[in-house]
Amino acid sequence: MERVKTEIDQLREEIERHNYAYHVLAHPVVSDKDYDDLFRKLLTLERKYPQFDDPNSPTRKVGALVIEGFQTVPHSIPMLSLDNTYNETDIREFHGRVARILGKVPFSYLCELKIDGVSFAARFEAGVFVRGISRGNGVEGEDITEHIRRISSFPNRLRRPETLEVRGEIYMPKSSFAAINEQREEEGIALFANPRNAAAGTLRQLDTAAVAKRRLDSFVYHLLDPMRYGLKTQTETLDFFKELGFKTEPHRALCASVEEVIAYWQLWTAKRHGLPFDIDGAVIKVNEFGWYESLGATSHSPRWAIAFKFPAEQKETRVLSVEYSVGRTGVITPVANLAPVSLAGTTVRRASLHNFEYVREKDIRSGDTVVVEKAGDIIPQIVRSVSEKRGGQETILFPPEKCPVCLGPVGKEREEEVAIRCLNPLCSAKLKRSMEIFASRQGMNIEGLGERWIHELVERGLLKELSDLYRLERQQLLAMPRMGEKSVLRLLTEIEGSKKNPLHRLLTGLGIPTVGVKTAKELAAAFKDLNRLKTATAEELCRLDGIGAEMAAAIHGYFQNPAVQRVLDEIEAMGVNTKEPIEQVSERFKGLTFVITGTFEHFTREELRGLIEKNGGKVSESVSKKTNYLLMGENPGSKAQKAAQLNTPIISEAQWQKWFDQE
Repeated sequence: MERVKTEIDQLREEIERHNYAYHVLAHPVVSDKDYDDLFRKLLTLERKYPQFDDPNSPTRKVGALVIEGFQTVPHSIPMLSLDNTYNETDIREFHGRVARILGKVPFSYLCELKIDGVSFAARFEAGVFVRGISRGNGVEGEDITEHIRRISSFPNRLRRPETLEVRGEIYMPKSSFAAINEQREEEGIALFANPRNAAAGTLRQLDTAAVAKRRLDSFVYHLLDPMRYGLKTQTETLDFFKELGFKTEPHRALCASVEEVIAYWQLWTAKRHGLPFDIDGAVIKVNEFGWYESLGATSHSPRWAIAFKFPAEQKETRVLSVEYSVGRTGVITPVANLAPVSLAGTTVRRASLHNFEYVREKDIRSGDTVVVEKAGDIIPQIVRSVSEKRGGQETILFPPEKCPVCLGPVGKEREEEVAIRCLNPLCSAKLKRSMEIFASRQGMNIEGLGERWIHELVERGLLKELSDLYRLERQQLLAMPRMGEKSVLRLLTEIEGSKKNPLHRLLTGLGIPTVGVKTAKELAAAFKDLNRLKTATAEELCRLDGIGAEMAAAIHGYFQNPAVQRVLDEIEAMGVNTKEPIEQVSERFKGLTFVITGTFEHFTREELRGLIEKNGGKVSESVSKKTNYLLMGENPGSKAQKAAQLNTPIISEAQWQKWFDQE
């Protein structure tokens, strides 16, 4: 048996060597057939001898693992964002600030291409990959360990037994994006908007096999505490990554002056569409780590780096027609149908005209030649009309006199607002959009209930309000086209399962004006019960952090609406949970707000947060006058300075442990 284990280990090592040669060095040393033979031999042995299973085996990159859900975990050190600019003037100002602070000491810049993907952090212990986290809000993200394991170019085991944390970008190559969208079009599924959107969607799949199937890839670009490994520059760090087996973006340039930096940006502004992956700019970093402390950082971004974004690409096209879409709150948005034009790597056929005030100010007419760009290389928008190319056949656009969907009355809810709305409370377009938000991943997370089925259910009269969703029956669904027994069972199971969701998901799904995911969680945490929230006054709502008078009035007004109250009562009567889980074990921290910073020897940040909340306390992400304690570990960030300025009491890990021991 020992001989078998040795053979399996040797095969794994040999395959990892070939992966390194192929993905990192770009110089494969065996044919595809020989590689496939080795891979199949290892796979056969692993299946025959499951006792030698290893989660980091190269065979795991193609295997499927369906996870139950996504766990939110804190980053060891927050993933800061970068300041960004689109013009040379700001880059020269950035250089001037760096030069003033550093004085006469020599320094250089390393320019790297900015990959348009999904940022992540990956932790290795003794050379073995142990955890991957998406960027999330920068402070905490989702555990995507099993997804990252299946990225073929990402090493599950390093070439040296180092303990470290890297940060990088997961992206979808353009070729994979094109193939996936072609397949989705054939299947009648909504297309992904761009490769970044497709990569993010893939990482949200519970079935991790999608990562390998869709050929996600990755580059790493940042190492936490690089000087600990004897590295003095970013250039050395990227070389170090390559030695360890990581894939890095190869088109970097070491620049001695700001003029060279601008020349690099200009070069790739022109060449970017020729790359096999999307980029949205260049990242400019001071190359020498020794100067980072002098340059410092704000609470949001370091002062030793900046993102030099590409200007939006612009093209001329023609407005073929204008149609109107109706949103959840009845807002009528004019949308321009355009003559197809290739822009930033995709074909653009539609662009929002936002509102009729925007149409009037820009003087956009049906039939106009217009200039279109993609804001941030993502959202198509009309920049201006080219009035000198008008031939007299163009049509001036006016707000509709009736709702384009239900033919109901239209108007403004308040005189000062810009939006024109459908005023019919029973408008089917409003209901469809409301249902989409209710069933969305961040709302009630009803898998399989997408735009197409919602449209069908509303048109057939099976959904007239939100509560009707929980009245759907098997026979009704079986009578619908393309709905088989399995699909019906799956959808009904998802709908039934959504009844168990915590209150914050219900609040998100209801689409309450001004309430997003974050506010929904805060409301659920504060009131715990929907019935308490429904009867809360605007003054009570105002006492919550982050809720001002206008937001409080909107929330209070929503729950005072008799139609809303009736639907919520019906939903509750059908067994939908209206409470937020409470796991509190004591009230020792009741009324106290903590902020956590740094790394800890005996706790993760998540464990500390859990202890505080289970004992009645609250954890905030930033230090303010309302903070009672800063819980500080090793390598604290700027929060420690802020706490000192505000005279906020600081607790060390040792003091924290004593505090609990005494209790």
